[in-house]
Parts: sequence; structure tokens; C-alpha cells
Amino acid sequence: MSAAAQPPQAELRAASQPAPQTWPGRPFPLGATWDGEGTNFAIWSSTATAVWVCLFAADGTQTQVPLTSTTYQVWHGYLPAVGPGQRYGFRVDGPYDPSRGLFHNPAKLLIDPYARAIEGQFIDNPAVYADSPLDSAPFVPRSVTVHEAFPWGDDHRPESPGTTPSSTSCMSAASP
Repeated sequence: MSAAAQPPQAELRAASQPAPQTWPGRPFPLGATWDGEGTNFAIWSSTATAVWVCLFAADGTQTQVPLTSTTYQVWHGYLPAVGPGQRYGFRVDGPYDPSRGLFHNPAKLLIDPYARAIEGQFIDNPAVYADSPLDSAPFVPRSVTVHEAFPWGDDHRPESPGTTPSSTSCMSAASP
């Protein structure tokens, strides 16, 4: 791929539609994390040279947003006003050298490996193969941002095994 990497199908965003405002965001947690006002996107890659988050509208229109901040090999960015239900994927550029296990190809839409929800079906098509220059987006599922909060009301979050004071003391008593 070229040094001045441009993802394929960049023209999918209508000229009248401005690119979403992007803030640097945070490297952790990985995946898409909604905070009530926007979504932080973070994905790890030690070999990428460019990463885009691709947002999909209900009609399938794609808007590609470059993630230009990196911390500890995590590419990240925060998109205000992007919230639960947003369909998205990633495109990653970098070296293409199968003999070294490197298959970067920005023509391929990738599912977020940290996604908490996925929608759609995989369709076996030549466009999904690593060496194809064709855009794979029409043939792969989308990751979906989620709202993880739970309205506890007057109740409280249940304690998890291994984190309660009683289970910790039982575990330490049973340990050699």
C-alpha cells in the first residue's frame, strides 16, 4: 500500500457530508466504548501504518474516519455524538507480506476483535480474500456499539466470585 495511504471507496462519503469531528480519545479499553456523549474507538496493531474506523448509516452509506492517535501500539480516537447502535468496522493499512504473516489491506473491512455485538452475515465472495483489491464491506458483518450501563435503581451490582471479601479469604485459606 502507498505511504500516503487512502482507504478504498473513500468517495462513499457524500461531498456535502462533513467528516465527523475526531478527538484523540484513549488507548484503553480496547474496542468501542460509549460514555454517554460519544464513543471511543481503540484497536491494537504493532504493524499498522494507518487505521480507519468506518461508520455505516442505516442505508449502508459508509463514512471513513482516520484514527491518527497511537499509544502503546493502540490506534485510538473519540467521536462525539456516536452512540449505541452505530454499525462500524475497521480498515488497516501496513505491509502486505504473507511470508511474515502480514496481510494488511485497506480494501478489507474488519470486524472489531473487541466488539461486544456483531450484526450481519459473512458472504463468501472473492472480495473477502486477503489478496483481492476489491472492497469486502458488502460481504462481511458489522460491529455494533452497545450501551453497557444497567439501571440498578435501589438494587446493587452482584459481587463476582473471586472478588468478594468472603471468597478472597476462603481462597487464601485454601491456598498452600
